Parts: sequence; structure tokens; C-alpha cells
Amino acid sequence: MKRLVSLFILLLIASGAFAADQVKDFESLMDILKKGEEVRVVIHYEKCQLISDNEIQDYSPNAIGGMEVSTFEYFAPMSIGNEKAFVVTSTSHLIANPIGKGYVYNYVKIKISEDNKVKITARYLDSQTHKEVMTENFFTVINDGKNEGGFKIFAD
Repeated sequence: MKRLVSLFILLLIASGAFAADQVKDFESLMDILKKGEEVRVVIHYEKCQLISDNEIQDYSPNAIGGMEVSTFEYFAPMSIGNEKAFVVTSTSHLIANPIGKGYVYNYVKIKISEDNKVKITARYLDSQTHKEVMTENFFTVINDGKNEGGFKIFAD
């Protein structure tokens, strides 16, 4: 019985060793990216402000998305005329069109500024013509565990 309890405790400890840590601000994110560590983001769109067709929408969809940050670019203040430092990352995947027929490329671009503000641009591109089917911009802040930000960052 003691062995079983010891094994159970060991498994609990080991499983905690592989858990991802939440990154709570831009500075910490940049430290992690500079080290080459794995970073993932989870977006709670419902907690973001949605701008679609150049109009602020009354609500955002109750949807959650996530992606790995495998490619990024960092721009120091004034490096390209920008007032604040920021990092950008993007990804594109072929998906079944959730708002119509057929397939679309789901392109997501994320811009994270040194003031912890986040802009997420989501575009659907027709899989054959590559014409834009939909574009939406979501605005939020990095979730630091105390605020209601819709953008969570995790690192291993």
C-alpha cells in the first residue's frame, strides 16, 4: 500500500513538472522568445472587443482559439517608426468554412505591444481564389491572472 501511495505522489509531482506556465506580460514573453522556448497562446474571443466592417460590434463570439508561436518578429521602439516595441506572429491553416460552404484558409495575425495590448486579426481566404471572405479584428490585453484579458500566453 505504501508503494502505491508513493507511486501516486511521484506521478502527481511528475505531471506538475511538465505543466506550462502562464506568461503574464510583454517583457516576460520577450525573455522567453529570446531563449527559444516553446510558446502557445489561447484566445478567448468573447473577452475581446470586436471590430468588423470598420464598426465596433456589441459583442464578440463565444469562441476560443489557440496556436503555437513558432515564427515571430520583434520590433524595438522606433525601429520602423513605431512608438512602442511590439512582436508579431501569424499562422494560416486550411479549415472547413464555419460561416459558409467549402474550405477557407484561416489566417490569424497577432500583434502584442509592450504595453500588453493585443490585436488579433482573423481572415478567411477562399481556398481556391484566395479572395478575402471575412476579416475581423479583436482587441484585448494579455491576461495576467488578475484582469479579464482574453489573451493568455503559456510557455514550457
